[in-house]
Formats: sequence, C-alpha cells, structure tokens
Amino acid sequence: MSNALLVMDVQRAVVDLVDDGSGYLPRLRAAIDGARSAGIPVIYVVIALRPGFPEVGARNRPLAAIARAGLFVAGEPGTEIHPDVAPLPGEVVVTKRRASAFSGSDLDVVLRARGIENLVLTGIATSAVVLSTLCGANDLDFGLTVLSDACLDPDPELHRVLVDRLFPQWADVVTVGEWLGTRTPHH
Repeated sequence: MSNALLVMDVQRAVVDLVDDGSGYLPRLRAAIDGARSAGIPVIYVVIALRPGFPEVGARNRPLAAIARAGLFVAGEPGTEIHPDVAPLPGEVVVTKRRASAFSGSDLDVVLRARGIENLVLTGIATSAVVLSTLCGANDLDFGLTVLSDACLDPDPELHRVLVDRLFPQWADVVTVGEWLGTRTPHH
C-alpha cells in the first residue's frame, strides 16, 4: 500500500503565530527527511486565498476572521512554506481554499493518480487543517496515521484531547520517532 506524508499549512505566518519553541520544526523536518529516505512522497498543502477573498463567505467564521485580518492572500509574505521544511524541486504543493486539505484543491486527484492509499498527517493547526483533513480522508477511505508531535495547535489542551481521544478513533496516532522506527529504506 502506497503512503504519502502530508505537510499541511506549515507556512511562515502560521509558524510565527503558533510555534511554541518546543522543537516542532526540527521534529517535522525529521519526519520529512525520513519519508524522503524511505521513498515516501512528501506532499505539501498550503492555504492561499484570492485578493479580495471572493471564496470567503460571511458565515464561515474562521475564514471570515482570516479575511478581516488580510491573511493568506496568494503570493503575499507569510504564505510561503516555512524555509526549514521547504519542498524539494518536484515535490507537489497543493493549494486549498478551506480548512481541509481536500476543500477547493486537487489533492484527491493527485493522491489517486499516484495510487496513494494511506496518508500520514502533519501540520498546523491540529484543530483546523489536521482535524478537517482527517475527517475528509476518512470519508474517502484513506488509511490514516497522525504524527502527534508533528502537529501543533495554539491551544495545547485542545491538541491533547484531539490526539489522545478523538484521532485514535479514525487513525493510528504515533510520534515522529515511533513512525520513523517503523520505516525502512525500502518501505
């Protein structure tokens, strides 16, 4: 079964707001390097909205707040993937328009074209892109793993509840170290 590591919303503005100094980026980088060395595709997902936010409805509270703050306009500073975990040439970057990596993007097409059946989820924030993508991927019948310490949320208690209580109902939840320990160079 073919796997892919999804690195979601690890954009400079998001990292600047949420990174708590706990070593998140080096842990995520270890997962990325481990995936690459095992031949597992690394697929990046970013949120980017059009100038003027035509895709943001007033009833979508999180996106409306993002639009009011003027964040995540395509091509603007802060929307780029954080340089500590940047993609290599040829790695896929998928642009989404909502919380889920599947909403308003071609992620499903990219995954199915590559025969990918299992997703390994990482990203910021646990309570936004990771949760939304986990739900969507579950509905699409993907096998799922969440790297608990390669996910980050501005609310540490919410992160804990999600990775300890909710996510295990749908996915294998492991640390980066545990996941890397199961990878082999030819896996």
